[in-house]
Amino acid sequence: MKTKLLIFTCFIILIIIGLTVISITNPLIYVSKIKLAIPVKEERLKQDVHNLTSIIPARHYRNLSSLERASNYIFDEFSKTKCSIEIQGFQVNGKPYQNLICSFGPLDSPRIIVGAHYDVAGDQPGADDNASGIAGVLEIARLLHELSPSLKHRVDLVAYTLEEPPFFATDSMGSAIHANSLKEKQVPIHYMISLEMIGYFSQEKNSQQYPTFVLKLFYPTQGDFITLVGKLSFSDWKLIRLFKQKMSQVMEIDVFSINAPQMVTGTDFSDHRNFWNRGIPAVMITDTAFYRNSHYHQASDTMDTLDFERMSEVIRGVYWVLVN
Repeated sequence: MKTKLLIFTCFIILIIIGLTVISITNPLIYVSKIKLAIPVKEERLKQDVHNLTSIIPARHYRNLSSLERASNYIFDEFSKTKCSIEIQGFQVNGKPYQNLICSFGPLDSPRIIVGAHYDVAGDQPGADDNASGIAGVLEIARLLHELSPSLKHRVDLVAYTLEEPPFFATDSMGSAIHANSLKEKQVPIHYMISLEMIGYFSQEKNSQQYPTFVLKLFYPTQGDFITLVGKLSFSDWKLIRLFKQKMSQVMEIDVFSINAPQMVTGTDFSDHRNFWNRGIPAVMITDTAFYRNSHYHQASDTMDTLDFERMSEVIRGVYWVLVN
């Protein structure tokens, strides 16, 4: 009897462990690849990152003129497409800041939001963090303009400011201002996508770190993949799975995902946190920041450290999600 009880207990434990792993890693058994020409242009991405990282002094909250130069560049690039542009101005500590919103598709339909921040942390160029994300947003705008897909929903491409400290995790974040305005107006939103550092990849062994050593049992130790981050809930698990399937269909790099509680360090370290905190589904797409990129928040976060070929693959994947 004791032997049977022990076997049964071990069986239950194994089932619990298996279900926990599946709920966190969201594995795909098979993905059918689609050969599809999505014309992401690396040269345009390089130009975007160059123009943003060349702004001196650094585009952080103290340097209002630099933030203005960055937002003017983004506005000019948005203006080259057929989107409807809105400037969302606001003040923090008596100083003016602004988000820029570029909208495609039927304007009165439920929205999908794709956002990235254009400010940096301190005196550094911020190539990966987060000129790479802004370059992704701008290239998606160009693709929607050039390919003119039939969108069933409204797509808002948003460039946020004040994501970085000292405003991170406060209601002064540009994305918090935006999320609050949408919540107050009861705007229907399908989900939000945060492009947070999508340009740094490494093929070196042990180049990928994790918040806990246990994750090394289920994820690669070589940082040459992109990661989708969602909350630990069934609805977010389904959303991450949809993203993972669609992106994997058209991308030539691996896509991994994690559904985890916000207490896991790094899972809410971007603009999507403000949508999560207001009950709006959101996904962060990231190269995992400081878990991989040693240049994070350093003066060495420069354009030459980025892998624009793999970054292009990420943008192809995001575009495919938006049009499907």
